[in-house]
Amino acid sequence: MNTGLPIDVTDTPLGWRYGAGMFGPPPELRRLDAIRASLRDPRCDGPDPVYAIVMDIGLDAHREDLRARHLLYGAVAYAAGRLGTEPVRSQGHVHRASPRNGWSTPELYEIWRGRACILMQETDRDDPGRCFAITAGPGETVIVPPGWAHATISADPSSPLVFGAWCDRAYGFAYDGVRGHGGLAHFPLLNETGELQWTANPRYEARPLECRGPRAYPDFGLTPGEPIYAQYARAPSRFDWVPNPETKAAAWNNFVP
Repeated sequence: MNTGLPIDVTDTPLGWRYGAGMFGPPPELRRLDAIRASLRDPRCDGPDPVYAIVMDIGLDAHREDLRARHLLYGAVAYAAGRLGTEPVRSQGHVHRASPRNGWSTPELYEIWRGRACILMQETDRDDPGRCFAITAGPGETVIVPPGWAHATISADPSSPLVFGAWCDRAYGFAYDGVRGHGGLAHFPLLNETGELQWTANPRYEARPLECRGPRAYPDFGLTPGEPIYAQYARAPSRFDWVPNPETKAAAWNNFVP
C-alpha cells in the first residue's frame, strides 16, 4: 500500500499495525449489529467485525501541526465478503456541523487497497437531490462535500477495502436522516459474479444515480499519484480547506464529485 505512512493493515484480527515514528489509537471495530439499521436486509449474515477504523493517526513530527490546523487523518479496513446480497459497507451518515465554524466538514478519501464506491447524495431528506456513485481504486481520491449524506462501499467482495481520509478534527456523525429512510436513496447489491448493481430506496423521492470514476481535483490543490498524507507533509497548508470549508464556499455550489 502506498500510504505515505509507516502503517500496515492486519487481516486476522482485522486491524492496524503502526511503524516507527507514527502515532495512532487502538482500532475501533464496527460490528454487524451496529449497521443493520441501514441495510436493505437488516437480518442478513456477513463478516463480523465489518470494519476496523483508527482516527487521529500520523507521524510524530506532525502531531502538533495537525492539532493546530484542526486536521484529522483516519484509516479504515473493511473485511472481504458480503452482507447478505449487499457489499460490505459503512452505514450512511452526514457530518455534523463543527462547533468551531458552523460548517459540516468535507471529507477527502484515498483508496489504498481494493476498490471503493463512494455513494453520496446532496441531502438525507425525502428529496435526496443529486446522487452519485464514484468508484475508485488504489491511489485514487474522492471528495465528499459538506453536508452530503454518504457511505463507503466495497466494490469487490473478494478483496478487503482499505483507505485513508482527511477530515475536520471536530468531526461528528449524524445518522438520523439516513436511518429514518432505512439507508441512502440507492441500495448497492451484488450479482452472482460480484458486480455492483443498484436499486432505488422507495422511501425517498426518485432521483437518478450517476455512476462513474473519480475526477481530478486541481481546484482543491491535489497532486495525482502522490499519497495525500505525503502531500500534507510536503506542504502542510494544502488541506486547510478540509477543516475550513468556508474558504472553498464557491466550489461547493453545484459541486460535482
